[in-house]
Amino acid sequence: MNVDPPPGGFQGPVKRSVTIAGHQTSISLEPLFWDALERAAAERALPLNALVAAIDHARIGGEEPPNLASAIRTWLLAQPPS
Repeated sequence: MNVDPPPGGFQGPVKRSVTIAGHQTSISLEPLFWDALERAAAERALPLNALVAAIDHARIGGEEPPNLASAIRTWLLAQPPS
């Protein structure tokens, strides 16, 4: 079985700062996840920080909350295709 790299090749995480509830934090996500997160925010007419805050709020309500980057990736993959 052959697996081809994605268009543009494999890319490591990129760290960006976001503000959640008035506090700055940094999140490391691969560029394709940043792109998907930005699209999801735009589709919901939300600022990126607001969508991240909403995901964070849902994450911390869980029984065993993962780190925020993992929660964002999981949330994005669980979204229906647009």
